[in-house]
Amino acid sequence: MGNLKTKELDKIGFTGDALKSLAINTVARYYKHSNKADVLALLTAVRDNPAAYTGDDRLQKIAEAFIQGEAEPASKTFKLMDEPAPIKIYGTDEIEEIAKKQMALALSLPISIRGALMPDAHSGYGLPIGGVLATRNAVIPYGVGIDIGCRMALTIIDAEEKFIKRYDHQIKQAIGKWTHFGMEGSLAVPQYDEVLDNSLFNETPLLKKLHGKVVQQLGTSGGGNHFVEFGVIELAENNTTGLPAKTYMALLTHSGSRGLGANIARHYTQVAMNTCKLPREAQPLAWLDLDTEAGQEYWLSMTLAGNYAKACHDRIHSNLLKALGLKALCKIENHHNFAWKDKLTDGTEAIIHRKGATPAHVGELGIIPGSMATPAYLVMGKGNADALYSASHGAGRAMSRHDARGSTTKSAMKKMLAGADVTLIDGSIEENPAAYKDIELVMQAQTELVAIQGKFWPRIVRMNKE
Repeated sequence: MGNLKTKELDKIGFTGDALKSLAINTVARYYKHSNKADVLALLTAVRDNPAAYTGDDRLQKIAEAFIQGEAEPASKTFKLMDEPAPIKIYGTDEIEEIAKKQMALALSLPISIRGALMPDAHSGYGLPIGGVLATRNAVIPYGVGIDIGCRMALTIIDAEEKFIKRYDHQIKQAIGKWTHFGMEGSLAVPQYDEVLDNSLFNETPLLKKLHGKVVQQLGTSGGGNHFVEFGVIELAENNTTGLPAKTYMALLTHSGSRGLGANIARHYTQVAMNTCKLPREAQPLAWLDLDTEAGQEYWLSMTLAGNYAKACHDRIHSNLLKALGLKALCKIENHHNFAWKDKLTDGTEAIIHRKGATPAHVGELGIIPGSMATPAYLVMGKGNADALYSASHGAGRAMSRHDARGSTTKSAMKKMLAGADVTLIDGSIEENPAAYKDIELVMQAQTELVAIQGKFWPRIVRMNKE
């Protein structure tokens, strides 16, 4: 066989210099006596289905290059639509223009069907935070976000508020031992959940590589606005939890899928950008067709990350309740950085991305937090079709983290929290209550979307250390 030419490799999607070099060296070593047409067909097959060749000693490195996004598979260029798809905005006066422009850009994608903007919305990367987008058979990794499966979990406890006052020292000790925040580190006691044994961790090189981190980080929380809070919840009359309308002690947590979700998001965003070419301003919104191998891989990986985020919350709640001898009466939880397969009211099948938005189908329970010093709300969805069956995921930031840092001092924040009867174990000025929108106004803007079932007030809070 004659030498492979770089132009021949370009034609079959081997476009990176490193990949071309790898292909040429592999062919020279193992296939120098083979017919060139057969070799090109074999390389094309590896490009189209790299997972099938990860066990092949000769072709494994080429296959892994495609899987890990080092190679640039055949790409397709798309134009934006002249007119954006329709949108419904809730609480429009409180939403910054840049978030609205980001949503309009997302609605100009040729895969977009319709969108909604929640009242806590603010600018983000790709979709704005608080953006909800329905697409046709395609998933946008940055429409889901970096912290895949970021979620809320609320346990209503068989105890009253006086437990918090009487055993505040023990509660602080338990939180210190059984929670961990930040990028690195783990709990002192190894944790287990059946998600660690999920066979998907053996399905792709990326997931296989991340398994060690997944084991280490189980039961921990991230930075930023992630938190663990003990407080009290007042349930409304005729609420749908099945519990009597009175005040209970409760545990509320906010966290996601840790390093697992972040690595999945970055990897598949790069794969999407390599294959889905858009105008520069829209490139972060590159998507994966769900009929492709990459699209199916992302979907399975996203689902796994969501299950892992749930497992982290489960461990936190189980550990804390056991340490304090408390009994759970009811647990409510929901994702708010995820994509779901759903149907619109006209029967259209869609992928609904909620980047910082709470699912709110008819009768569906969810949690909408305020800040470390303001209430969170237990809500039931009304299934509003214009909102794509969604609601806000919190109060939403009123200031950037940078501006929040310069807006107050530690002593002023301490005074603000004391006035709200809140004890802060660890936390950052970036998360001070003034950095967030007024949760009451946000709730008023979405009365068409959810019905309030209960109101939670934080009492003892831990977040990532300054």
